[in-house]
Formats: sequence, C-alpha cells, structure tokens
Amino acid sequence: MKRMRTYLTGILCQVAVAFSLSACGTREEQSPAADTGFRPALDTETECEIRAVANYNNFEALEAEFDRFNEYYPNVSLNYTVLDNYNDTIVAALSTEDAPDIFCAFPWMLYQAQHAPLFAAAEDLSDPALDIDTGCIRSGLIYRDAQGHVPMLPVFSSSYGMLVNEDIFAREELAIPTTYSGFLDACEKLKAAGYAGPVITYNDSFLMCLPMVLPYFYATIRDDAEAVRALNAMEPSAGEYLRPALELAADFMSHGYIDMDECNALENNYQALILRFFEGDVPMIFVNGDTVSGTAKRESLSQAFTEKPFAYSFHPIPVTEDGCYFLNIVSMEFAVNKNSEQLDMANEFMRFLISTGELNELARVKRLLTTSTDFSHDGMYASFIEVDADHTIYEQDIGLQDPPIIQLRQAVWQVESGRMSIEEAIKAFGMLE
Repeated sequence: MKRMRTYLTGILCQVAVAFSLSACGTREEQSPAADTGFRPALDTETECEIRAVANYNNFEALEAEFDRFNEYYPNVSLNYTVLDNYNDTIVAALSTEDAPDIFCAFPWMLYQAQHAPLFAAAEDLSDPALDIDTGCIRSGLIYRDAQGHVPMLPVFSSSYGMLVNEDIFAREELAIPTTYSGFLDACEKLKAAGYAGPVITYNDSFLMCLPMVLPYFYATIRDDAEAVRALNAMEPSAGEYLRPALELAADFMSHGYIDMDECNALENNYQALILRFFEGDVPMIFVNGDTVSGTAKRESLSQAFTEKPFAYSFHPIPVTEDGCYFLNIVSMEFAVNKNSEQLDMANEFMRFLISTGELNELARVKRLLTTSTDFSHDGMYASFIEVDADHTIYEQDIGLQDPPIIQLRQAVWQVESGRMSIEEAIKAFGMLE
C-alpha cells in the first residue's frame, strides 16, 4: 500500500497516506493509451519500499502511477515525498541514511556546480541491461552526457503559446490564426467586434509577451553556435542577438491588442489569470504550459464557466508568415539513485513509467505536454502536432544557459512596457535586473 511523505524544512517528516485504486479510477476511466502491455521482469511477490522525492506539493499523477505499478507488484510500497527547498536540499538528502531511490532533476541543474553530486549519483538509464524504452520519448528532450550516458529521463514537458476560447472564434467566424499577419487580422476583427483587448496575459512583468517572444528568440539563434557561445559568455555585444525578439515584442505591443488594464487588475499570474479567462469573454490569453496545467482543477472554481462552459485549447503563437514555433521545454525529469538499496526495483519502476501509455497518462492527469512521441491522446495540445520539424525547437539542444535568458526576459519587459527603447535594451545586455 502506498504512502505519501512530506519533508518539512529539510527534515524527514513521514506522513502516511493511503491511496486506493478507486481514488484514481479504473483504466477505462483514464486513457486508452495507458494500456502499455508492460511485463514484469522481477519477482512480482517482491516486498520492498521505494522512496521518490520531488518538489510538487500535489502530485496526483505520480500517485496514480504508483497505483498502476502496484497492479504488477502488489507488495512494493511506493512513497512520494515533498522535499522542502528542493533545489538546495536534494544533494544533501541523497547522502542520508533515508536517501530517496528516485528523485526529480531539472535541466538547469546541469550548469550549476552545486548539483554535480546529484548527477554523479544517478544511474545510467540508457544501459541496455535496464531495458528502458527511451525510444518512446522525443529524442530532443533526452540529455546525454559526454560519455553518452542518460542520468535522467523527462517525464513532463512544456511550451509557450496561447489559450484560445474556441467558442468566441466560432461565434465571430474566425479561424485560429497560423501566420503573424493572420494573427494581427484576427485581433483587429475581434477588437472591432467589441473585445477591447483580444489578448490578456500575465500582469506587468517580464512574463507578458514571453509566450510569444521566447520561441521566436530560440528560432533566431538555433543554427548560430557563435551566438549561443557569446550569449552564454555574457559578452556585451551579444545583446545584438536580442534584436529580432525585441522588435517582435515592440511591433505587437504597438497595435494595442493586449488589454493592459485587465492584465494589471489580476491579483496573480496563475489562478487569477485562469479564472479571468473562464469568465468567457476573453478570446485569447498568452501563457506557458504550467498555467495550462492548472486549468482543469479550476474549471469548477469558476461560477461563470460552470454555468456556461466553453471549448478551449492551447496553440503555438504565430510569429512569422511561415507560422509558429514549437519550443519544447523539459519541465521535470526523474533519475534513479544508483546507490539505492532497492536499485533493481527502482529501475523496474522507471522501465514501467517510461512508455508511451504511462507518460501520456502522467501528462493527462497533470495536464502538461507528454514527453512521448504520441500527442494524439490530448486534444488540448493537438495543434502542436501540426508544427513541422523545421519549426520544432528543443531548448535542450540549443544549450543556452539561464543568465542570457534572464537578460532576454528583462529586455523584453523593458521594451514592451515602454521603459526602454530597443537600442537601450540591447546596450543594457548583461546589466538588466
């Protein structure tokens, strides 16, 4: 029987919570893709405990996977622990007597020396002896070190785009745009139809136009190794590489299609934005995938949506006449502690989890993008399937580190808010806070 633990301020505070199979429904109630045909490789009567840690307070998707794994291994106790201040405490947790068997990791940790012990403790999940089907994952999401080893595998991915109220577009007889000029035209027609601001986005912060600008920025440097090198080195002249993205932000803001009054009235950039969209009178909101993941739970919190539900879906934002860009971002990865006393069973759980059906089910429950190659299970993200390979970008492949991205975010904010001109923002590269 599974239990869920919680870490409080770095101390292991064990809280046992049982999750019955009825709590997460039957297979038929979940996803047809969830039937993976998994075949146990170990003795199914094995009794042991597997401890997993991450930073999510509510990880129902993983708990459901524990339930499903227990259908094959009923005597394996799988426990999920929330580790407080995860980024600062996970390395220390791996050195304790109660070290986790499975832990989450994030790509940005690769560039921080303090997290080197984390990857040193990680099992190579590409080892053929483990029989983990890494081929079911989009290859651009998988990190391999200099030796070709895979210390972690992505279980959630995300992107940037726009949530679209499909009922409004249908009512106004508008197609969801696929080119930048078509996007501007749709906004203009929506404004003429009485929607003061066809777009609402995060309140006054660097997040405002980021869902539009960031994928385009990556597209402008994806084939320019020198640009990536200069940006990562934070060379002052590298600010010039921000120009196309800043010009896009400035151009879009010049049309007045974002209702700034509505944006600035939001109490926060998560629940308040989602609930505002659910009022039903907002054609589009610019968001990231993490915001999309919060929509399902909040439908019932909106009286307006409960009384008058509408169809909505997530789409890449068209930024050129050639269309849009699908920026693939890894949200969370799982690693196995190679020093685990239950290493065989921990690897077996990863073998179970890393399959098209289970990854899709995990993403469905969390309402994030699946890391598998099959998007067909979730209509919310269906339009991302249509983006061609030339316009599909993997953040991990580019190799851009956090410092230049932070500078881009701040530069975009300065320009979109009118605080700086494009030239001023470019010259301030490396100095923006």
